[in-house]
Amino acid sequence: MKPGDQQRMPTIYVPHGGGPWPFVPSRFMPGGDGETLRAYLTGLPAKLPSPPKSLLVVSAHWEEHVPTVMASSAPPMLYDYGGFPPEAYTIQWPAPGDPALAERVRKLLGDEGIATGTDAKRGFDHGTFVPFKLSWPNADVPTIQLSLKRGLDPVEHLAIGRALAPLRDEGVLILGSGSSYHNLREFFTPSARGVSVAFDEWLGAAATAAPSDRSKQLIAWEKAPMARLAHPREEHLLPLMVVAGAAGDDVGGVTFRDDWGGVRMSAYQYG
Repeated sequence: MKPGDQQRMPTIYVPHGGGPWPFVPSRFMPGGDGETLRAYLTGLPAKLPSPPKSLLVVSAHWEEHVPTVMASSAPPMLYDYGGFPPEAYTIQWPAPGDPALAERVRKLLGDEGIATGTDAKRGFDHGTFVPFKLSWPNADVPTIQLSLKRGLDPVEHLAIGRALAPLRDEGVLILGSGSSYHNLREFFTPSARGVSVAFDEWLGAAATAAPSDRSKQLIAWEKAPMARLAHPREEHLLPLMVVAGAAGDDVGGVTFRDDWGGVRMSAYQYG
């Protein structure tokens, strides 16, 4: 690599906690639970090979009929949660958008025959502004979101990731934001942690499997132990498929694993 060349970015899947955590006190998060996740997200930029030029976030909280990118140069906030104190609806993370990156994403997907759309009004949802306000508190890195595709087909989302892989050599950090456990009905029940651990053990092995076998395992995620108890609906898992698709031949690693709200959460990084 020549001096001044952009170093290849990793591609990362992170758990984003829940609601406006950790910026608003919540009865759902007693004591210091969540401090290790806060520390992981806060320390994330220091572990990158170089500062990213832009962030491309695939959030669990946006689905469209075709993969759709934010096109605004100044995305607003989208407080896509309810039942929290008033201060939860005043959180700000005014990162600039990146219309040029949005067009680049559309071209890469289009070159692979994947239809796309744009949304000039979409704001940052809490899958983006909550975790990455911790990572980039100055909101000084251009950021766009890419939606999931309705139907939540893992094969399609792995293909989306593969199409986007060239961005890693262009200074773009591809981030999947979801949760390795997401069953809100059961979250605070006695059985939830056991379910989350059983599924997380399988997911960790699949996500870090040899690249030649990783996609096959992730596609078959519904056959994993406790799969549908951990994910009654898989929108919080699908961002991992995009990240793993963009990983190429990179082997994955577990970069965070701890409890949040009493259940096991994990983060995975490639590269």
